[in-house]
Amino acid sequence: QVLILKGLKQEVSCLCPSPDGLHLAVGYEDGSIRVFSLLSGEVTITFNGHKAAVTALQYDHLGGRLVSGSKDTEVIVWDVINESGLYRLRGHKDAVTQVLFLKEKNLLVTSGKDTLVKWWDLDTQHCFKTLVGHRTEVWGMALLSEEKRLITGSADSELRVWDIAYIQEAKDPDEPESKKSKESSPGVEENTEEDETLELDEHPEERLVKCSKVGSIMREGRDRVVTLATDRTGKILACHGTDTVLEVFSVLSEEEVQKKLEKKMKKAKKKAKQNSEEEPERTVELSLQEEIQRVTNIRASSKIKSFDLVLSPKGELKIVLLLQNNIIESYNLNLSAQVPQAVRASKITIGGHRSDVRTLAFSSDNIAILSAAAESVKIWNRSTLQCIRTMDCEYALCSLFVPGDRQVIVGTKTGKLQLYDLASGSLMETLNAHDGAVWSIALSPDQRGFVTGGADKCVKFWEFELVKDESSVQKRLSVKHVRILQLDEDVLCVRYSPNQKLLAVSLLDCTVKIFYIDTLKFFLSLYGHKLPVLCMDISYDGTLIATGSADRNVKIWGLDFGDCHRSLFAHDDSVMYLQFVAKSHLFFTAGKDSKIKQWDADKFEHIQTLEGHHQEVWCLALSPNGDYVVSASHDKSLRLWERTREPLVLEEEREMEREAEYEESVAKEEQPVVAGETQGETGLAGKKTIETIKAAERIMEAIELYREETAKLKEHKAICKAAGKEVPFPVNPILRAYGNITPSAYVLEVFKKVKSSELEESLLVLPFSYVPDLLRLFNEYINLGSEVELLCRALLFLLKIHFGQITSNHMLVTVIENLKKTTVSRVSEARDVLGFNMAGLQYLKREIEAKDEVTFFADATDRFEEKKRKRKKKEKMVLTLL
Repeated sequence: QVLILKGLKQEVSCLCPSPDGLHLAVGYEDGSIRVFSLLSGEVTITFNGHKAAVTALQYDHLGGRLVSGSKDTEVIVWDVINESGLYRLRGHKDAVTQVLFLKEKNLLVTSGKDTLVKWWDLDTQHCFKTLVGHRTEVWGMALLSEEKRLITGSADSELRVWDIAYIQEAKDPDEPESKKSKESSPGVEENTEEDETLELDEHPEERLVKCSKVGSIMREGRDRVVTLATDRTGKILACHGTDTVLEVFSVLSEEEVQKKLEKKMKKAKKKAKQNSEEEPERTVELSLQEEIQRVTNIRASSKIKSFDLVLSPKGELKIVLLLQNNIIESYNLNLSAQVPQAVRASKITIGGHRSDVRTLAFSSDNIAILSAAAESVKIWNRSTLQCIRTMDCEYALCSLFVPGDRQVIVGTKTGKLQLYDLASGSLMETLNAHDGAVWSIALSPDQRGFVTGGADKCVKFWEFELVKDESSVQKRLSVKHVRILQLDEDVLCVRYSPNQKLLAVSLLDCTVKIFYIDTLKFFLSLYGHKLPVLCMDISYDGTLIATGSADRNVKIWGLDFGDCHRSLFAHDDSVMYLQFVAKSHLFFTAGKDSKIKQWDADKFEHIQTLEGHHQEVWCLALSPNGDYVVSASHDKSLRLWERTREPLVLEEEREMEREAEYEESVAKEEQPVVAGETQGETGLAGKKTIETIKAAERIMEAIELYREETAKLKEHKAICKAAGKEVPFPVNPILRAYGNITPSAYVLEVFKKVKSSELEESLLVLPFSYVPDLLRLFNEYINLGSEVELLCRALLFLLKIHFGQITSNHMLVTVIENLKKTTVSRVSEARDVLGFNMAGLQYLKREIEAKDEVTFFADATDRFEEKKRKRKKKEKMVLTLL
């Protein structure tokens, strides 16, 4: 492991490395995109624009733009250098599955689950062509043969291949200039609809690209395509479905196609001669199967989730597979071999389980953690987080550490109890305990035995004993069955009371029955849950029992009379696990809603929520000292939580929850509408978030401070004039903190601190009453020549969204006139500086290249001389030997 890139709590849904290999764009489930630097491991840019999970990411060939597609059906193009959104493209009716930039042309291809492939002209920002040749969802696509071919994969076993012809290339040189300029000049958003109506007669799509279906390549897999991709060179194409097979194809280059054609032509001529026919006039063509050839199939050890491949210059193909069972495998494929065979080079399986962990347990010294899944039991060291033992087992459902922490017992789905020795990591004994699954196991408080509950409607009592093995002299630990309690329903959970007088049993009929342990006589029935009780626990003093059910509620009962103290709506889905903290009436619950919550059973209050898992939490375990919680989830992770020494204030927790709810509601609100803009194909890239609102508030506060200070300054001047002498002026503490700057300079400072990606959205929620002051300040700043680019961007956006109000305001006419002069002159100055710098850099580049060429040739001659010397030396040695 080289680097960990830490994001926030959301699940990662998409990855895309930049062409220079220095950055990684990461898409998240909540629709945000973060760009990480791979050198520092820090987040450099954050983009917020999507309302749902990001499903596709792609950089353009220079790495200056990033395009993202999402489950919210929208495609957004981002400017990575300026760290801002360019525009949003709407058109798909379902989730976007793939997005591709075309290198040479300013075009974008997107595919979606709505069965469509759309072509977008990024100059005019509209969709000019839609491919409708698919019956089902388009799950993936790739560009081949130097972007002259498009291959798409959908829900069947057919990979459809399309030929792309760029019309502009084949255009007549004598074509009228007006039409050419129309195609090349970037279109204004408002005019896109007019363009479409004007061009309807002459097929608007035909002016850029002609796309025709060539044929299909059949996959061996019968299910849908999950990933379809090529390597960087475009020579290798690979795809996989929802199974374990990766299919690899090689794509012939133009030269190879020509060679094959020549060979075919020769054969055809030969045949014609043999048949004494005339010279064959008909053209010989290669079939699609000859141009895109199957290389081999790679069978992975489990279902494939995703892959990537790289072709080395020597012709060896390296493939990395990420599998559904939490393994990463690497394969090498020698393409020059007669029959290419994939060889597994390595695999990463570090520690983790291959399937969902269904049971957890802590050792009595708080150091070891047991986790068991469908295929293995693992013991982890809590402090180092390393896996120290792995033992094969059947499908585990419950577990415990035997007192002394040297052995563990696991209850399985097939009704067996498996006893393992930790020192040797071996299975010591297997007992057929129940006829159905062993759903629950509980250690007796006197630590002499334990009790199990199973799907065979039985509760069985067991005791530990030492037995003598025939093979060894020493006695070993074993368990013997002592008593049985037969019930009318399947047993889901069993728990002892701490004084070992009562046993609580949860049944499939939604009740919890409590029995006396010594006589097994019935004592109480706790009924009230609408669905079965999946988990429960009894407090350390034996006064309370808390039950968690599939009806999403937790009920707290008194164990003396079986009365329900309180029913709490705990989770948004089934409550899967519940456990009291040692020596307290606090308890933790885990739910299928991916949350872990802490509750107070005396005050019936929710204390805190632990968010981190992305899917259902199956189980958790508390350490005996109450300092640690470990949880296991369907997202394949185990998470360890530590109790801090920091006091928890409930009011603060509630306040934070309210803030989080408000932030969520802000994100779900309707986006502000720009006057004069219709909800067409394009829109603004950003979205309203709590950050953009805060940025707008900061700008408003700065402008208000500027107004107050200028008013005070006027008053102060009047006082000085009346007094006839200089009176000291009190400086605002905020301005003093910034180093006694002027109020107008403070507004600029605040403005510069607004994130580039949030600038437009912040200005969009800014009330118009602040805009006149901003325009006057912009005029002042641009005159001084500071932050020209940023201010022009903000100025043009404000003019666009408040056009009507600004033009009808006579007070602003002079301001706009002044801005017109200053911006034009300052922008041309900035352009001149940039032009001069570019020319200088290009000159330096040429100088360096010239020097490098000289040194390169010098190196080459040195190497040649060295080789000559070595050869002569070798010859001399050979002669002396002879």
